[in-house]
Amino acid sequence: MNQRVIISQNLETELAIALSECEHDSIFVLTDEVTHALCLPLVKDFFCLKGAPVITIGSTDVHKDLQSLTHVWQALDEGGADRHSCLVNLGGGMVTGLGGFAASTFKRGIDFINIPTTLLSMVDASVGGKTGINFNGLKNEVGVFNDSRYVILDTHFLRTLDDQNMRSGYAEMLKHGLISDEKTWAELLRFDLGHPDLPRLQTLVAKSVQVKERVVKLDPHEKGLRKALNYGHTFGHAFESFSLKHHHEGEAPILHGYAVAYGLICELYLSVVKAGFPSDQMRQTVSFIRDNYGRFDITCDDYDELIALMRHDKKNTSGIINFTLLDAIGDVLINQTATDEEIRETLDFFREG
Repeated sequence: MNQRVIISQNLETELAIALSECEHDSIFVLTDEVTHALCLPLVKDFFCLKGAPVITIGSTDVHKDLQSLTHVWQALDEGGADRHSCLVNLGGGMVTGLGGFAASTFKRGIDFINIPTTLLSMVDASVGGKTGINFNGLKNEVGVFNDSRYVILDTHFLRTLDDQNMRSGYAEMLKHGLISDEKTWAELLRFDLGHPDLPRLQTLVAKSVQVKERVVKLDPHEKGLRKALNYGHTFGHAFESFSLKHHHEGEAPILHGYAVAYGLICELYLSVVKAGFPSDQMRQTVSFIRDNYGRFDITCDDYDELIALMRHDKKNTSGIINFTLLDAIGDVLINQTATDEEIRETLDFFREG
């Protein structure tokens, strides 16, 4: 893992140092419509960004697509970017993922720096080198592994977040707790998401990032151990892709973290059934998720489509659906499988349990 993660104390100073170490001859800033309005004003007067063109794309995961990617490439080209340019991605996971992919492919690769502005991107999307876009209705179907030079985490941006986006990011932190240790897991279940204590949250964010960094450093290209980070994501990505396809006009699809939270319910149940995970800890976690994330409505008529979506998951080999499960908190089992009948039983629990 070549990127450096900084828990910011002074964003302007730390960004200036990071940019100086990138040896750039031009800087571009990427935002989406939301971060352009809420977050860009917090950094636009930084001396190190003086004169930097701002590229803006549509917000939400609906715009994490080839059209937005092409728009970024076009803006870089028209702005005179070359191999010595640097792209600063200011936004949530959609911006850091798409921006990272744009930078990784433009001129065969330019430097980029991630400044995540959502809790989800701070603890997950901006750390670890995964970049990409959605394609043909599938999450992150096209992309590359490539580290940003720096990730600068400034929790002041969390003050710009709405309640749903705060909860969305916290789901990834809960996943990190489950694959880490009982103390961290219990601490996360005690946190009041309805009235978040931001100084306390900053401490939890730092711990969460450390969990991901440890795993990614040992397995940067997801050949083995890094699959621990996929806990909750086999079902979660299926729910997310299902929502992208079926959400009602005028409504946004479910946020990634909500999909992961629902995926955790399913994969905790599967862990109990197939790996002997303690049912009391499963129920405590499921109760926390139900209380804080509500429900995602599916019917038994949706099962075939959800299973088909799981078969498209990048983690699979030879068409066999791949799961990460737990036999205890912090004890991860990768490359696990389940029959269609077991998946249907799990979806029954998700709907009714």
